[in-house]
Amino acid sequence: MIAESQVSDASTRSALVTGASSGIGAATALRLTAEGWRVFAVARRAEKLEHLAEQEGIIPIVCDVTDADQVAAAVQEVTEAGGIDTLINNAGGALGVDPVASGKVDDWRWMYEVNVLGTLNVTQAFLPMLRAHGEGTILNLTSTAGLVSYEGGAGYNAAKFGQHGLTGALRLEEAEHNVRVIEVLPGMVKTEEFSAKRLRGDASAAEKVYAGVDKPLVAEDIAEVITHAVTLPHHVNLDQIVIRPVAQAAQHKVIRKG
Repeated sequence: MIAESQVSDASTRSALVTGASSGIGAATALRLTAEGWRVFAVARRAEKLEHLAEQEGIIPIVCDVTDADQVAAAVQEVTEAGGIDTLINNAGGALGVDPVASGKVDDWRWMYEVNVLGTLNVTQAFLPMLRAHGEGTILNLTSTAGLVSYEGGAGYNAAKFGQHGLTGALRLEEAEHNVRVIEVLPGMVKTEEFSAKRLRGDASAAEKVYAGVDKPLVAEDIAEVITHAVTLPHHVNLDQIVIRPVAQAAQHKVIRKG
């Protein structure tokens, strides 16, 4: 067990969290600030960041991670505010549940751009800052969909497999720069937007995803794991953390009651 005295001093820590307007991103921003961190909360929707802007320690930044110019502007803002030592690439999402035979190219393109290219854009932009810090950390939130394929998930599988592969290569490449690279791979997590957006606003269909599941994970569960991983002493790297509810024994096995 790691002694409490060995855990990094949060009072000097600063992170940027993408996709911070809701769900896991918002929960992570709030959890880190509760632990004394300063957090730059990044999201596309300004109105969705308003509730976070009211929290002490959170600095909202409106930015689309797929837009290189907006990401560059975010880097400048963060630099002027003192920089970060931790980058949490949380922005992402799924769209549609079509099989490969009828998958919509626009859906696949959006998923690739936000999950893979968005992660690439932000990582490339902040790597110089993280390297210069001397003990930088990058945490990518991927998914168990990046480990195991499932019917109706091909587009999301492809995007998350891509992000998973990017993360593994990044870890190998950045070790010599003492940049720690962590991957968190959640399974079933019930949030207010993920399934609803994937199912194009069909609230009834979205609710059925979790029907009968005893205690699916929630955003705060993932935020707790993320906070633990990035707060450990820098030489401790939790390379890959797979997290599922007990009721989801595997990607293809979910225990449902009733």
